[in-house]
Amino acid sequence: MSKGTSNTSTDRFAQAAIDELGWWRAHKFLFLRRASQLSVLLAFAIGPWFGLWLLKGNLSSSELLATIPLSDPLATLQVLMTGHWPELSLLLGAAIIALFYLVAGGRVFCSWVCPVNLVTDAASWLRRKFHLPRTSEMPRNLRYYLLAVVLLIPLFSGIAAWEWVNPVPVVYRALLFGAGSGLWILAAIFLLDLFISERAWCGHLCPTGAMFALLGKASPVKVSAVNAKDCDNCMDCFEVCPERQVLKPALKGTSPMIIDSDCTQCGRCIDVCAQRVFQYQNRIALKAENNQ
Repeated sequence: MSKGTSNTSTDRFAQAAIDELGWWRAHKFLFLRRASQLSVLLAFAIGPWFGLWLLKGNLSSSELLATIPLSDPLATLQVLMTGHWPELSLLLGAAIIALFYLVAGGRVFCSWVCPVNLVTDAASWLRRKFHLPRTSEMPRNLRYYLLAVVLLIPLFSGIAAWEWVNPVPVVYRALLFGAGSGLWILAAIFLLDLFISERAWCGHLCPTGAMFALLGKASPVKVSAVNAKDCDNCMDCFEVCPERQVLKPALKGTSPMIIDSDCTQCGRCIDVCAQRVFQYQNRIALKAENNQ
């Protein structure tokens, strides 16, 4: 069933996948992602709310069970750029997080953990809901220039200035401690994505996403168009993908695996495809299997 046929009859996005696979399978990874994002938030929240400290701190720097340090690699690099040598626990926490995302895929953070993803996904959903015209996109490498700026500012100022306005800790401070003064940043991101440039923040500007994309280049876990021959060009995957430029090489190129580190591995292309073109794959295990 083509997208055009589906939308003519019901005007409902990904109706072909819903009809073919059922409502749950056509939304499975979306709901698993929301469960993951809310579970991480809840793990931090039950400390200040109920006195049970599973995770103490925020996504910039925290402790798991008051024992295991966890630190944002970008926040740690900013401290290093100020000329101050951070505590060993901060360095160890950054190494743990960096190793995790080297294996799991760097931008898994963006789609499975980052609370700002809820805001940008809401703007994207409203764009589809109200059929807003597609706006021009910013250069995708802009976020890497912003990452460089974020790292250079501490070098010259001695201050990790990005952490003052980083929307990720802004969300946590607002929800956990009632510090809502920075929520204007989230409102600005929402309006930017909705009216100015599609997927502007996560896809083009966020320096944290740029850092995790660099970390995830060597990740073995990838989305792969294993059944590309069955693609019926309905374009639902392109409609829902936050980084749609990563799809064409897998669908039309020589290798079905999405190796571009911009892929957030959100799984929505898997959800909305009635033909079941996409799957998660481990490229190391797959290579070993092929060599046997």
